[in-house]
Amino acid sequence: MNTGKTLFAQVMDFLPWKTFHRVVARYGGNHRVRTLPCSDHFRILAFAQLTYRESLRDIEACLTAQAGKLYHMGIRRPVKRATLADANERRDWRMYAEFGQKLIAQARPLYAGDEWAGELSNTVYALDSTTIDLCLSLYPWAPFRSAKAAVKMHTLLDLRGNIPEFIHVSDGKMHDVNVLDRMRPEPGAIYVMDRAYLDFGRLFTLHGWGAFFVTRAKSNTRLRRLYSAPHDRAQGIICDQTVVLEGPRSSRRYPHPLRRIRFKEPRTGKPLVFLTNLLGPSPTVICELYQARWQVELFFKWIKQHLRIKKFYGTSENAVKSQIWTAVSVYVLVAIIRKRLDLEVSLHTLLQIFSVTLFEKIVLNQDFLKPEYTCHRNRHANQLNLFDYLTGH
Repeated sequence: MNTGKTLFAQVMDFLPWKTFHRVVARYGGNHRVRTLPCSDHFRILAFAQLTYRESLRDIEACLTAQAGKLYHMGIRRPVKRATLADANERRDWRMYAEFGQKLIAQARPLYAGDEWAGELSNTVYALDSTTIDLCLSLYPWAPFRSAKAAVKMHTLLDLRGNIPEFIHVSDGKMHDVNVLDRMRPEPGAIYVMDRAYLDFGRLFTLHGWGAFFVTRAKSNTRLRRLYSAPHDRAQGIICDQTVVLEGPRSSRRYPHPLRRIRFKEPRTGKPLVFLTNLLGPSPTVICELYQARWQVELFFKWIKQHLRIKKFYGTSENAVKSQIWTAVSVYVLVAIIRKRLDLEVSLHTLLQIFSVTLFEKIVLNQDFLKPEYTCHRNRHANQLNLFDYLTGH
């Protein structure tokens, strides 16, 4: 039997704790803290994400039942619900946000060599947001509708490895296009967005940084054709044109030519109009780029199903954002473990295994998922055969 560390402690060892303590010191996170330092607080929130705990009472009951193993998990003292609730309210969420960004910076180089479905060598990002509904009476700081509250999670997803490069958490009223002001464009990268991000002034800023974009045109976008390129209608390409904006305001905000591609969706027959500043690739590549935007939708669906970001352990803005950033950190941590140990399983499978083995003292390595024992039939076993016993042989 393995008498080493628990699996949870081994998972936590993949975290850059020196970086974590530097971030905590920068925000004064442990100032006048006696019973629950920020490192223990983060471990507990990470444990809650990995084991699908629903509430503070649930966390307390689960850890109390394993009190003898808390020290081996890196948690120094028994966990009290009131202490944990107080930490969620008072510990600055920006600590966990900055630490999450540090983990993302570690994870992205690990997946830089992965290939995505497209043929371009550029880094491709999908930008979108997801809305998490809340109760207005409990979360009045996050207004969304007249009788509804919500927070938005704006995410820029790197399609190589599906690692989020940028995340911004806001209230439900923040329009998606405003998040472009908070991003620093990467020269040479391709940003794939839907029509909610169609703002020609902001798109021209991307163009000025040497970045590329692919988005959809709105029905009222006024464009004038300059040139029509040859295209293949058999592939669903209705037109491939070089255009300029005609509206006085939009043409002033984006004075350069754009490329318009009209594509007929084969399943529904619906025409889609794409706008891009990518002039070189074929029109089918542009259509594939926009289709790849669906990966960010799958990312949102995945984290909502497998992490705890729909039910929160506190009602304050600080508690909600701390929990969201802890969930993001756990997602990225599992992705780092999967790549560093070269585990050929999905993140979903890895999370499911972690959820039932965190208290076990088994070695986390490349052989972690291989069965230790194989059942073989043995003709010379001492166990009696039931049918031989009944027949008297």
